[in-house]
Amino acid sequence: MKPQTLSPETRAWAALLVLSAASTGLAVAQPALQGWAIPAASAALLCLAWLKARVILKHYLGLSAAPAWLRGFNLTLGLYMALLLALTLAA
Repeated sequence: MKPQTLSPETRAWAALLVLSAASTGLAVAQPALQGWAIPAASAALLCLAWLKARVILKHYLGLSAAPAWLRGFNLTLGLYMALLLALTLAA
């Protein structure tokens, strides 16, 4: 009997659950942080949001079927993420 594999959408959903749980954990813990841990947690939250956006674009909006569009969105998101990360760490 052949083992069942999960569909790409199900794997994407599971990844979003894990990333959302990690985001929630960081957001809940952030008020108790002090010193360098505050900007580090903020940077981690931004990275998690970026990863979630990439999962949604690739799997749910179907950009995996349009690699050029996916690269364009990834570049735009990456640049925006870098700007937000720079602003977060500069504050």
